[in-house]
Order: sequence, then C-alpha cells, then structure tokens
Amino acid sequence: MGDQNLSLTPNQEIILSALRLRRRYGLEIIEAIENSGGKQIGFNSLYPNLKKLEQKGFVKSEWGDELPEEHTGARRKYYRITGTGVQALDAKRQQLENVAHWIPEPKGV
Repeated sequence: MGDQNLSLTPNQEIILSALRLRRRYGLEIIEAIENSGGKQIGFNSLYPNLKKLEQKGFVKSEWGDELPEEHTGARRKYYRITGTGVQALDAKRQQLENVAHWIPEPKGV
C-alpha cells in the first residue's frame, strides 16, 4: 500500500491516536482528545472523519453489548484502529521525524 493511501488529515491523525491503545465510542474519543491537551473536536467533525477512516480501512466499528437504558437510551458504537490504521499513523509520525531531521545539502559543492 503506497503512502498516498496512508495519508491522514490532522483530525484523522488525532482520532486514530485516541484509538491506538483501546476501542472507544464517540464521546469517549472527544473526551480523550480534549482531556489530553489536544484541540477541541465536535461531533460534526468526528463522525464524518470516522466514516472516512472506516472507508479507508483504518478503523472498524461495532455496536456495544450494553442495553440502551444503561446510559443515554442509545446503544454505543465503538471504534477500534486496524493494522492499516496503525501503519498510517506510523507513516505520519515517520514523515514528521523525517522533516525534523532533514538537513539541506550545501550549495555549490
């Protein structure tokens, strides 16, 4: 799979980071991002990005087993990162490392 297929927007990168170690549902993703010093992300940005990530194969979703009346009256949909999603996140981090370590070649040599 080429780097083009692994490209991420900044919002997608932070969403995948929130899912890197455990599956989470929507509100929990938002809280993880906001409470870890990240930027604020709303539902209007979260769910379209989760849908795109799922279409790319970076995330999988599943409905929770809890009964609706146990929390807000709705079933929770949980998201987890896939192996391809981890690859995309690693590729992004490697790209940032490469930029940080890049040294220009001397001119006229």
